[in-house]
Amino acid sequence: MSVCLTDERKAVRMPHPAPNPTDPLTAELVVDVAAAVAPAISSDGRLVAHGVVANGGKDGRPHGSIWVAAADGSTTPRRLTDGTARDLAPKWAPDSASLFFTSDRGERGTAQLQRILVDGSEGVAGVEALTRWRGGISDHCPLADGRTVALLAEDEPTVEDERREAERDDAKVWGEHLPVTRLRLLDLATGKLRTVYGLGDRHVAELAQRPDGGPLAVLSWSTPELDPGVMTAELHLVDPGTAAVQDLGPVGVEAGSPVWWNHDGVWHLAHLAVTPPYSVGGLAVIDTVPPTTGPALEHRNLTAGMSVSPTELVQVADGPPLALFADGLDTALYRLDRQSLRFHKLSSAPGTLARLTASRSGETLALLRSTAYEPKNVHAGPVGGPLLRLSDTRPELRRIRWGGQERLSYQASDGIQLDGLLILPAGLTRDNGPFPLVTVVNGGPYARYADEFTINAIDSGQWLATAGYAVFLPNPRGGSGHGHEFAAMVAGAVGGDEWTDILSGIDLLVAEGIADPERLGISGWSHGGFMAAWAIGQSDRFKAAITGAGISDWGMQAGTGDWGILDAALGGSTDWEGPGPHVHDRHSPISYASRIRTPVLILHGEEDTNVPLGQAIHFHRALRHFGVEHEFVVYPREGHGLHERAHQLDALRRIRAWYDRWL
Repeated sequence: MSVCLTDERKAVRMPHPAPNPTDPLTAELVVDVAAAVAPAISSDGRLVAHGVVANGGKDGRPHGSIWVAAADGSTTPRRLTDGTARDLAPKWAPDSASLFFTSDRGERGTAQLQRILVDGSEGVAGVEALTRWRGGISDHCPLADGRTVALLAEDEPTVEDERREAERDDAKVWGEHLPVTRLRLLDLATGKLRTVYGLGDRHVAELAQRPDGGPLAVLSWSTPELDPGVMTAELHLVDPGTAAVQDLGPVGVEAGSPVWWNHDGVWHLAHLAVTPPYSVGGLAVIDTVPPTTGPALEHRNLTAGMSVSPTELVQVADGPPLALFADGLDTALYRLDRQSLRFHKLSSAPGTLARLTASRSGETLALLRSTAYEPKNVHAGPVGGPLLRLSDTRPELRRIRWGGQERLSYQASDGIQLDGLLILPAGLTRDNGPFPLVTVVNGGPYARYADEFTINAIDSGQWLATAGYAVFLPNPRGGSGHGHEFAAMVAGAVGGDEWTDILSGIDLLVAEGIADPERLGISGWSHGGFMAAWAIGQSDRFKAAITGAGISDWGMQAGTGDWGILDAALGGSTDWEGPGPHVHDRHSPISYASRIRTPVLILHGEEDTNVPLGQAIHFHRALRHFGVEHEFVVYPREGHGLHERAHQLDALRRIRAWYDRWL
C-alpha cells in the first residue's frame, strides 16, 4: 500500500483547506518557529522520540526539547525535557527504557550526553548528565551491549591551549590547530571515557555498529576541512571491546551513512557517495564486503542506472537496508532486495520524507514529512501502510490563506523533461493573471524543490505568494530527483543548460498568461544566488534580483570556499592552472558585470566560509563600478545561512520591500 493517497495529490493544486483562513502572515510568524526534528523509533517499534526546536525568544537563540509518543498514535505526545536548553538528537537505549540525547544545559554552546528514563517526570528532574567533556559531544551511538555509548568528540583543551588563549598567543599555523573529532567509548557504569587512538589523527565523521553487537564501522576523513576531507574518506572497523582498528581503505567522494546488512550469513557494509568515479553528480549506494584481513578492494554500485536519487540510507537490524529516494517532486521509500541486489520501491509520497528511522524488524518506521501546505512533522507507521502524524508543531499556520501550489512538468529546449512548482498569489487563480513573477532558484546545485511547504527566511516562496506575487520554483538539471546523469550535466558547465532550463519554465508561464513579462524577478541562495547573478548578466528581462550568499567568481570560490576542488569541478577550472583565460571565467557572473542593468539586492553572512564574503564584495564593487543600482547587506556573526532572529526578520522584510519597489 502506498503512503501517497489520491486525494493528497489533488490537494496540492488547491488552496489550503482550512476553514476561513484570514490571519496575515507576518515575518515574526515565519521566524518564530517550533520545528520537529530528529525522530528516533524504539527497537520494538512501539515508541517514537523526537526533538522540537523553538526559534523564538528575545535572545534569538534556538532552544530544544525532547518528546515521546506511541508510534500507533494511541497516546498524546509527551514532553520529557522543558526546552530551556538545546536538547537534541534523541537515541534509544537498546532496551528502549531510556533515551540518550545531547544538551548544553550545563554550559551554553557545549553539548554533553544526557540520559532520561522514558517514564520519568517532565522537566529536568529526571535528566542524568553522563559527560562533562570540555570539548563537547558532537554525536553519540548507544551500543548493543547496553553498557557502552560510542561518542564523537573533539579533544579537550590542553594546559598549553589554555595558556595560549589566556595570553592571546593564538597565531594559527594552517592545519595544525584544526579540532579533530575522535571516537571515544563511554562506560556507563564507571563514567570513564576511552579514546580510540588506532585511527591516528583522522577526523571521525560517522559510525554504525553491526546489529549483532559486533564491530563499529567508522567513516573518517584525513582532516576536518571539507576540502580535502570529503575526498579522502576511509572506512575502518573498530572492536568496541578491545578498541582494535582494521582499516578497510578509501571510499567515495562525500561518503556517508554507513550501514550494515547480512546477506546469506555474510555481513556487508553499504554507504552513500557521489556516483564513482565522478566528483560531481548524483549520489549512489555503494556496497562492499569487509574482508577478515587487508583492505576492502571491491565496491559495487547498487543504484547504477536508476532515474531517482538516494538521499538517505538506513540500517535495519533484522533485514536489508531501507532508503529514501528523491523522485521528481516526490519522495519514495525503497528496500534493498537481497536476491537481485537492487532497490525496490515500497511506497511514494508527494513532497518530502526525511530523517528516516526504522524499528529492529524494519516493519515500522518514523520520519519527517512535509506536503504543500503542511510543514515538517513526525509521522510513523508500518512500512507498507498509512503514516500517522505524531507531532503538530505549528497549528497556527492553518489560519493563513496560502498561495495555491501547483506541480509543473515541461520540456527543456533540448527535450529533457523537467519539473518544478508554481505558487499563485494567495486567494487568486490562474484566471486572475498575469502576475508579477519571482523565480527562486534552489541551492546545491544538488538540491531540489519537492512538493512541500516552502517558507523560511531565505527560500521564501509562500512569503512572496502571500504578498501578491506568483513564485516559480524550478528544478533545472544538476539537482537531485532524476538520477546521476541528470545531476552530472552541470559539471564544468554551470550557468549553461541549467540556465536555459529555468528560462524555458519562465517562458512557459509567460505564454500561459500567468507571468507578466514586464514584472519578472529572480533570486536564490548559495548556488541559487549564483544563478540569480548569472541570469541578470545574460538577460535584461528581469526588473529586480536578489543574490544571497552567491558565487560571483568560480576561480575565487575554488581557492577560498570550503568545498574547494569540488567547486572547481563545477566551475571547470582553477586560477592556478596558468595565466588563463580559464574555463571558469566563462561561467562566472563577474565576467558579465558590464552587461547588468537589473537592480540587485545582495545578502551575505559575514562569517560565511562555504561561500566567503569576498564573493559578495567582488560583485558589489563590480556593480558599483558600472553604476548598477544595488544594495549590499552583510549580516554579522552569520555563516552560510541566517540563524539569528533579528537577521531573519530583516531579510524577510528586505526581500519583500525590494520586490515591492521594483515589481
